[in-house]
Amino acid sequence: MKKIKDEIYWVGVRDWELRKFHGEEYTTHRGSSYNSYLIKDEKIALVDTVWTPYYKSFIEELDNNIGLDNIDLIVVNHTEQDHAGSLEYLMEKIPDVPIYCTEKGAEMIKGHFHKEWNFRTVKTGDSVDLGKNKLVFVEMKMLHWPDNMATYVSGANVLLSNDAFGQHYASSYLFNDRVDQGELYQEAIKYYANILTPFSKLVKAKIKEISELNVPIEMIAPSHGIIWRDNPMQIVEKYDQWASDYNEGTVTILYDTMWGATKKMALSMARGIENKGIGTKVINVARSDKNDLITDVFKSKGVIVGSSTINGGVLNAMAGILEMIKGLKFKDKVGAAFGSYGWSGESIKQIEERLNQSGIEIISDGIKIKYDPTSENLKECEAYGEAFADKILSQ
Repeated sequence: MKKIKDEIYWVGVRDWELRKFHGEEYTTHRGSSYNSYLIKDEKIALVDTVWTPYYKSFIEELDNNIGLDNIDLIVVNHTEQDHAGSLEYLMEKIPDVPIYCTEKGAEMIKGHFHKEWNFRTVKTGDSVDLGKNKLVFVEMKMLHWPDNMATYVSGANVLLSNDAFGQHYASSYLFNDRVDQGELYQEAIKYYANILTPFSKLVKAKIKEISELNVPIEMIAPSHGIIWRDNPMQIVEKYDQWASDYNEGTVTILYDTMWGATKKMALSMARGIENKGIGTKVINVARSDKNDLITDVFKSKGVIVGSSTINGGVLNAMAGILEMIKGLKFKDKVGAAFGSYGWSGESIKQIEERLNQSGIEIISDGIKIKYDPTSENLKECEAYGEAFADKILSQ
């Protein structure tokens, strides 16, 4: 239990060993934390719990520090297991304590736990007085689930922002001014790119809505990772940028290869792009972390995708990455396809189809090479990269 501001305490859990999240969908190289917050006022409010495996120590710590019977209300900003997983075990101890959540939140809690607790459903602008402080609720629908909301602690001027503005990042320090800024922002942009990108229009609208509340925000405390106390609005400004069809003008070349021919093509294309002064990353999708490479795609203006043809299609790792790209709905990006083949060569057409379905504009006809590329073939690939770069520079 650590005090973060006035009557507000962090009562969460650090998960140092976490390396996979959402099943196998998200990699967490630096671990994570499950941030639960306690407001000790005339009334005591608990905002969110922690992931299910940590329920026992979480509840014991609460009981030792304040006594469970002294909790007057629980706020559930989000019902996913990493936020509300300990709720069932906590409610066994204090079954009559009211739970404040959105209408969709109540529905989803019932779906998860099959219990009829004392739900108090709220919408944006609703509030609860605690004494010195007041909790004001702000619905955050689809950021990133339908039930999400944030809780603003009026009096302390703290926004408990739930999934927005967080990172999967475990640290012995609680605050943004105490940690490595490069690590912090790498985890923050990775979090946005892989989780929030499909909801960028909603992010823009919610940022506008929060700004129109015209309330002071002295701290932003998310549900995962580091708390923003030094210039907390810096992360809001970053979200506003990231939600605005973000790119850094670079090109990412993604490839998968059977015997190295497609790799040779990728490296030659990269040389051509670099000849034009554009930053480039070349990534073997079968050997790379999928969430890290998605972050690179998010940062890029251009995405060139290549695969050998196998059984009339693309290689397995590339198929999975193309599915991820399609689901993330990137905006304002351009692309092209390439690959090697032995006798049929369908992969290029299939990649182009998937990029089109993903909203990535194809600006160059695909290039494919039969068998292992010759030196002349590789010169063609280099020229292809230069031409692709020219098209980006002309936009």
